[in-house]
Amino acid sequence: MNKVILMGRLTRDPDVRYSQGENPTAIARYSLAVDRRFNRGDENNTDFINIVAFGRAGEFAEKYLHKGTKVLVTGRIQTGSYTNKDGQKVYTTDVVAEDQEFAESKNASSEGGYAGNSNYSRNEAPAAADGDFMSIPDGIVEELPFN
Repeated sequence: MNKVILMGRLTRDPDVRYSQGENPTAIARYSLAVDRRFNRGDENNTDFINIVAFGRAGEFAEKYLHKGTKVLVTGRIQTGSYTNKDGQKVYTTDVVAEDQEFAESKNASSEGGYAGNSNYSRNEAPAAADGDFMSIPDGIVEELPFN
């Protein structure tokens, strides 16, 4: 099975091109910055992973994704190779996007990262309790899908 699930932020706007022929297909390429946590001392590193989206997924990337957008990408790893102009063989590894979803609200990306309930603005959001857990505001318990 070849399945990849990644969450990260775009490092640049997608580069979108269209194939030649009767029915041109969108081909979007972008890079995703994905945090990697080490076990030693909670040290964080970042991997920069190349994503390729074809067809409707490419059109979606062109229309809605931009540098800094936090997305969840599911897809598959695809490897390849080519010979560059110097005659050297270059190996590539890309993730071919099968699904792309926003990983935070539009307000969160523009206001600094809060991805809470969309019924609340950043200023109205309840304060987090100790341990980074948020208290459930009064009146929305009935709306939760679990109890």
